[in-house]
Amino acid sequence: MGAANVVPGVSGGTIALITGIFERLIDAIKYFNLKAVKLLLSFKFKEFAEHTDLYFLIALFSGVLVAVVTLAKLFDFLFINYPVYIWSYFFGLVLASVFFVGKTVSKWSWSVILTFIIGTGFAIAISVLNPAKEDSGFLYLLLCGVVAICSMILPGLSGSFVLILMGNYQLVMIDAVNNRDLGILIPVGIGAVVGLIAFSHVLSWVFKRYRNQTISLLTGFILGSVSILWPWQKAVYLKDATGEIIVKKGKAVVEHYDRFLPETFDIQVIFAIVFVIIGIITIWAVEKAAQGEG
Repeated sequence: MGAANVVPGVSGGTIALITGIFERLIDAIKYFNLKAVKLLLSFKFKEFAEHTDLYFLIALFSGVLVAVVTLAKLFDFLFINYPVYIWSYFFGLVLASVFFVGKTVSKWSWSVILTFIIGTGFAIAISVLNPAKEDSGFLYLLLCGVVAICSMILPGLSGSFVLILMGNYQLVMIDAVNNRDLGILIPVGIGAVVGLIAFSHVLSWVFKRYRNQTISLLTGFILGSVSILWPWQKAVYLKDATGEIIVKKGKAVVEHYDRFLPETFDIQVIFAIVFVIIGIITIWAVEKAAQGEG
């Protein structure tokens, strides 16, 4: 999940869904409720850990943290020097995810097919929307926190990309983080915490009662996000109100990518196809490993 979150356009929720831990993750987050607070304040740490599935969360997010720290620089190097190949790998990875997630649907009814189409259309629509204008209003910042955190946990949707669409990526992720502007970060953080806990309840309820429809919707999200990972693309950089390219930590911030077809079938295209296949094999191996653990 950590490795997936490092890559723009790839969701850690996709990996959670493939490995079969997505529902457990949602349930664990859901149980951070009033009962959990009471157990913690009563110093009943063992009961608190059991109630919230704490050891599972610690193991999971420790892995996420290690992956982010160790792979961020590697992926940064690969995106700069071998962009077509790294995009090809993740294109194959996410493309294969559509099959391996979709096959967990036990029965394809008309409602399941419809939710799949809706999910695909929604993800495609998000990828082509124009960003909104920046808004520093308290309620809008709360909404940004809610929407961004929900996007991060959903397979196929990128929280950072959604913030760009809402017009507040620069304000929140660049200006506020770099300047430690609590006036911006606090409402976003409140929205994220409340949104994550509330959304986990909703998603858990829906998952248990409409499992096939939920999985098909999430599969649609993943399929719709595949276009974001097309190997041949040119970066378009995020600009401020004066038209200057925004730079974070010495590097230009990417707003989106313009995609195109290769002009000739050369050695680069051949290697790109090979990396797509490697990405597909990776997901197959992850899915087999998850079955072994199960």
